[in-house]
Amino acid sequence: MRNKLLFACLLAVLISTFSFAQDISVSGRVTDEKGAGIPGATILVKGTKKATVTNDNGEFTISAKKGASIAISYVGYLSKDYTVDGASLNASLVSAGKDLNEVVVTALGIRKEKKALGYAISEVKGDELTQARSVNVANSLVGKVAGLNITSTATGPGGSSRIIIRGNTSITRGNQPLIVVDGIPFNNDNLGSVGEWGGQDQGDGISSLNPDEIETISVLKGGTAAALYGSRASNGAILVTTKGGSKSGKPPVIEVGSNFVAESLLYKKIKDYQYEYGTGSRGATGLTGQKPTTADPNISDQTDSWGAKLDGSSVIQYDGVSRPYSAVTDNMSKFYKTGTTFTNNFAVSGGGEKIAYRFSMSDLNNKSIVPNNTLVRDNVAMNINANLSKRFSILVNGKYIREKNKNRPRVSDSPGSANYTLWTLPTTLAVSTLKASKYN
Repeated sequence: MRNKLLFACLLAVLISTFSFAQDISVSGRVTDEKGAGIPGATILVKGTKKATVTNDNGEFTISAKKGASIAISYVGYLSKDYTVDGASLNASLVSAGKDLNEVVVTALGIRKEKKALGYAISEVKGDELTQARSVNVANSLVGKVAGLNITSTATGPGGSSRIIIRGNTSITRGNQPLIVVDGIPFNNDNLGSVGEWGGQDQGDGISSLNPDEIETISVLKGGTAAALYGSRASNGAILVTTKGGSKSGKPPVIEVGSNFVAESLLYKKIKDYQYEYGTGSRGATGLTGQKPTTADPNISDQTDSWGAKLDGSSVIQYDGVSRPYSAVTDNMSKFYKTGTTFTNNFAVSGGGEKIAYRFSMSDLNNKSIVPNNTLVRDNVAMNINANLSKRFSILVNGKYIREKNKNRPRVSDSPGSANYTLWTLPTTLAVSTLKASKYN
């Protein structure tokens, strides 16, 4: 009996010793990104009720089994899990401050929390403007902001765009929003007028901006945005924030990039052309040597395609040359070309403890789908931000833009409108004939 009792006591001691051997004392320190200790951080052994907090230096001690999972958390920081593999455990938490409050840039460069604003705002990152690149940066906003309508005209790559936020608000005045670049109102008026009888659209202000230099574009909706910029923003405002340097103290960052875009007209999708009747109107050919079938003198209009039925016979056209009275079906492909845009970018940015800088250059070379229409644009930008003391700071932000646009397309039905001429070209007249004509 005595031997059995001694054996039972020995077995209990062994089991107790084995059980306690599973727990080890884990000590460590919890720090932030800069290496400073975080006081009051919670240390929790998952699956148990064991928990503790760090002291003023971020240090802690807790018992846990080897292989156990420990969760470390603190308000304002992202929680992190660690596995116990020894008696020492040092942890580093990353601040979640950037995720707590979304900050936007408002008037005069003032930063405010998005939830504190009294008006609706939508923000587009600069990277989104260069993924589907457009010569006019305004056209890159299409489909990215709810309530924002952008309409471009057939005036080539250097043409302007009409920007409307939440529909028209006036029938007598312009309805476009105010454009603000780095806190400064930007003139976005059309440089050239297009009237009822045509004219040339020579672009606007926002079409000259370099998309590679833009950090964010914020769209302020509603009339309450006028509280920031006055009555000029009664139709809303578009805030453009350009890129700047960083006071990280790291070596300068050099960016070099090239981009190539090709575009073509979807003329093969056009299915409503008729190839049954030729030059003329009201059944008359209107061609030299052909007698009209009616006394109306206007039937010889050679810009219409409602003359006699096409029969392949030889007729004399406007230049005195006889050609088959047949349909020409390849005028679109013979006239419009494949448009190309080649862009080169260079930028260098950096900074130290008190100063940040960025310098960039961009060269854009565009050839439009309309023959002989070209656009060359050079952008140079410089941004220097220096905080020399608590009371004295310097901000230098300069931009230089040079554009050369040749053979801008005319619009409407005015003389010189290549697009209008092609779309109203008689069915029997070939573009190649016009190119070779001595009257051209």
